[in-house]
Amino acid sequence: MKVTYYGQSCVEFDFNGTKVLLDPFITYNELAKDIDVTAIQPDYIFLSHCHQDHVADLVPIQKNSGATVAAIVETAAWVKAQGIAEDKVIDYNFGGTLDLPFGRVKMVYALHTNSTPEGDYAGVPVGYVFFVGKKKIYFAGDTGLTLEMKLLEDLELDWAFLPIGGHYTMDVEDAIKAAHFINCKNIIGIHYDTFPPIRIDRVEAKQKFDEQGLALHLPAIGADIIL
Repeated sequence: MKVTYYGQSCVEFDFNGTKVLLDPFITYNELAKDIDVTAIQPDYIFLSHCHQDHVADLVPIQKNSGATVAAIVETAAWVKAQGIAEDKVIDYNFGGTLDLPFGRVKMVYALHTNSTPEGDYAGVPVGYVFFVGKKKIYFAGDTGLTLEMKLLEDLELDWAFLPIGGHYTMDVEDAIKAAHFINCKNIIGIHYDTFPPIRIDRVEAKQKFDEQGLALHLPAIGADIIL
């Protein structure tokens, strides 16, 4: 299985032929201008929350692909209001785990805010843990550092996607603490460089992770990582 990074917090898993896209924000990201959105054909789309920089390309990608969209209840209601058929939307909540053809997906806590692009209430933000074959993968979404992450410590996660840009989410230092909280050494950075407040020094960030015995991966936009 592999994952493709599309910039900001947008990644697409290929789980042995089933494609799962998270937080589609590509068209409005200048750093991702070379990505052809029409070529992205996921089977499922998961949303961590409803802020514009996580849902901007949801509707065109879903319409083009026919993907099923999963999100927390209130964000899922917004998805339906965009004209996406109810049978293509899965709403669930904390404590819930979806059993899907490619594996299981558990909704977990994230510390952030959440509203629709129009400024309306959209529930609360979330993260996800994917259980696919023998792999366990944590997608934190937008979050600050929180002790709730320690609840994942005993899962023996193989990979974790953590925000590292600071300002709106965890910064590098907090992401290092988070990696220790969740007991995961293989980290893929998300939510960085897209806007001036979240630009990072990549060399310094990798060095700080390395000094803590952690591996920080910062793939180029459009690049793949084998999981």
